[in-house]
Amino acid sequence: MSHELLVGINSVEAALSHDPKNIVELFIETGSANARLKELSERARDLGVKPHGRPRELLDRMTGGARHQGVVAQYRSAPPRSEADLAALIEAAGREALVLVLDGVTDPHNLGACLRSAEAAGVTAVVVTKDKAVGITPIVRRASAGAADRVPFVVATNLARTLRALKDMGVWLVGLAGEDERSYYSLDLKGPIALVIGSEGEGMRRLTREQCDYLARIPMRGSVESLNVSVATGIALFEVLRQRG
Repeated sequence: MSHELLVGINSVEAALSHDPKNIVELFIETGSANARLKELSERARDLGVKPHGRPRELLDRMTGGARHQGVVAQYRSAPPRSEADLAALIEAAGREALVLVLDGVTDPHNLGACLRSAEAAGVTAVVVTKDKAVGITPIVRRASAGAADRVPFVVATNLARTLRALKDMGVWLVGLAGEDERSYYSLDLKGPIALVIGSEGEGMRRLTREQCDYLARIPMRGSVESLNVSVATGIALFEVLRQRG
């Protein structure tokens, strides 16, 4: 496991709620009048995590000037999983397998929001590309509200190969493509499914698109050309849940 800094109240609260044993050290601003910091400090003590008081100037230096809100934690984070871990995850999920594949998402806020939706939808695993994409960062953790540590996160070195492996496991690949004529809501999403969603600007790459069993669009009536990737992800995931009852 590697160590990273968790910065801000929401990030540290999420770690205390879901994974306090991996908080190595907790630093809280001395003399702060913020009631949430006092509550957080008391909760940490109840969970066996000892908070250390530090002046704000030191927290500023620790975080490189990031908006830390008076709290910083050193956190022991698990390494991402590899493609080799997918088979066991898919087998355990059976017909309820639901994989979210993000092809080149680069904005950490988008990834964090996607992870949050994925955790809420009970996603089996989130697959991202190793290159030209964001991984788990402090910003992602904060935006995910703790979901980054609760959803199996797989980094694929070769996405096309990973998609072929998913198909060999009996998972159908459904790609969101705004220019396609088929409505996403017309698809049967009750079996093992991998939702494939492209990057913020370019969408799915050609090789990714060619691996999909189905392409479909989310119907829209307005004049905007596309939805934000995290919004599209939430809509797509919860349509699967709706169909599965």
